[in-house]
Amino acid sequence: MMTNLGGTSPPPRSALTLRLVLATFGLIICTGAALVFAYSGLPMALIVVAALFAVVAAVDLAVIIRRKAHGEPG
Repeated sequence: MMTNLGGTSPPPRSALTLRLVLATFGLIICTGAALVFAYSGLPMALIVVAALFAVVAAVDLAVIIRRKAHGEPG
């Protein structure tokens, strides 16, 4: 077992890259689902829910990209 002799631990790293990958995946899947639902003639509620999830993923992507551009590690 390794111990830290200095008494302090390093600051935790952000998981921005993982969030970036997951948000991109969510955006692609939710946009595709909304399109498939629309072309399949499924109820409008399903289309709206899928589109809202795609918008949430897009906003999350914007936040992640902004944080990475400002130099946050991860």
